[in-house]
Amino acid sequence: MTHVPHELHEELPEFAERIHALKLSDAHFARLAERHHELNRAIHRAEALVEPMDDMALETLKKERLALLDEIRAILKRDAADAV
Repeated sequence: MTHVPHELHEELPEFAERIHALKLSDAHFARLAERHHELNRAIHRAEALVEPMDDMALETLKKERLALLDEIRAILKRDAADAV
């Protein structure tokens, strides 16, 4: 465990420009990205023991973050396909 938060542009570097553009132009995408950011920070704080939480709560946050990442990736892939 590295205790380094992974932002969307680090998780999906091939979509970094589209992430930025969609955050500005798509309110739904912006909400998903913001929720991912919130979860990411909460997980980081828990793992760094700044704001400890029990293992079950931490795993729940990690699963939600992963589901969001999957949804965000699907939107980005669909957006990339539409642009072609």
